[in-house]
Amino acid sequence: MSTSRSASPRATAATGRSRGAAREPRPAYECDACGHQPPKWVGRCPECGEWGSVVECTVAGPTVAGRVVSSRLPAEPARPIATISAAPARARPTGVSELDRVLGGGLVPGAVVLLAGEPGVGKSTLLLDVAQQWAVGAGSPSLVVSGEESVSQVRLRAERMGTLHDQLYLAAESDLSAVLGHLDAVQPGLLVLDSVQTISTTGTEGVPGGVTQVRAVTAALVAVAKERGIATVLVGHVTKDGQVAGPRVLEHLVDVVLHFEGDKHSSLRMVRGVKNRFGAADEVGCFEMHEGGISSLADPSGLFLTRYSEPVPGTCVTVAMEGRRALVTEVQALIGATVAGSPRRTVSGLDGARLAMVLAVLQRRTERLTLHDREVFAATVGGIRVVEPAADLAVALAVASGGLNLAIAPHLVAIGEVGLTGEVRRVGAVPRRLAEAARLGFKVALVPPGCGPGSSGVTPENMRVIEVTDVRQALQAAARASVE
Repeated sequence: MSTSRSASPRATAATGRSRGAAREPRPAYECDACGHQPPKWVGRCPECGEWGSVVECTVAGPTVAGRVVSSRLPAEPARPIATISAAPARARPTGVSELDRVLGGGLVPGAVVLLAGEPGVGKSTLLLDVAQQWAVGAGSPSLVVSGEESVSQVRLRAERMGTLHDQLYLAAESDLSAVLGHLDAVQPGLLVLDSVQTISTTGTEGVPGGVTQVRAVTAALVAVAKERGIATVLVGHVTKDGQVAGPRVLEHLVDVVLHFEGDKHSSLRMVRGVKNRFGAADEVGCFEMHEGGISSLADPSGLFLTRYSEPVPGTCVTVAMEGRRALVTEVQALIGATVAGSPRRTVSGLDGARLAMVLAVLQRRTERLTLHDREVFAATVGGIRVVEPAADLAVALAVASGGLNLAIAPHLVAIGEVGLTGEVRRVGAVPRRLAEAARLGFKVALVPPGCGPGSSGVTPENMRVIEVTDVRQALQAAARASVE
């Protein structure tokens, strides 16, 4: 006599999972600003801190495991690498020398560049000049699509800059379909989209500028640029901490990521390469903003120096590295009066933590210099920001010069990192720094041990390089050079 036993609910569920039955879509939540997915709805995103950015989305259940993928005939067969032409990937100069320097020679047809920067720093002005130069010299039209300004507003800026070429086209759109329609009509060789956060597509959920919309718009533009060979520049917003706004996948989709930096109160602007598939990713381009627009600075070192008729206490010159470019920079220090309590330590263009460390080393390792109860102000000239350790020795000499009221020779540069015991440590690219200083007429250089004549092998002519082991020896060498 046989008996039948019904399957239990748990066994049935296990059988369903083993057969790969897909679950019903379940509700989930996602931050529309950063893409974070909290387990439940919250008013403030725990990842980026934005209020009201968490929205409900639908997540499908798990897909079938172990699915067999069949092969198909590729559209183009694989070929030996030696038979493939590299001509379509050659960079074409934009006509803006400093931008070409950062890009590695120019824009590559089909490449997508993401230019990010703070509002008002000059991104639209720079790219309008790039579009003008492209229209003049590339032999193909350039198209500027603005999602933030009207064509009349862009026309006013172009009139002020003198960028009114017949092959430069303008459009004001915020819909991706309309942008693609302009591409069909104009057939440009260069597309400038300002900005990618303002463009949306109707086939994707989310608000314009949200994670989902930005990802979909960027992916579509990258596909069109690759298919048609259009050099594309996307303008991106930045967050409060200086990062590119939107999902991190945005930086992986594009070929080049550039950061446009600069102080609104200074005319200096810098384009810094962060990612570059066609060249070096550590290049820096320098620009100057003026009433007529923006211009390249092939030799910006003169902006960071002050020419004195007589030596002034509290100043010292160093050579900072911005990417692979050496920039001669002046460091100034002012020692205030003695105050009760905690004196102020104010910096501009320098790292406040490194200044505090240098002051502690000078207080401990030198004589006749009392700083613990005096206010100290330190700054760079020209609006440049120097945070690398190679400027420690120049900061120490500038502070000591101001505190002792002894002027340092104007033809002296100091390069080196200062340790907690007062030693001077080696830094990178010393030969390149010395060559730039010698080109500008500096005669004496204080460098760490192992960086002098015979070690670097490329000591510039007409320059005396002195190796110093610690801060005290550097002060003595600077004092001797001042009286020579």
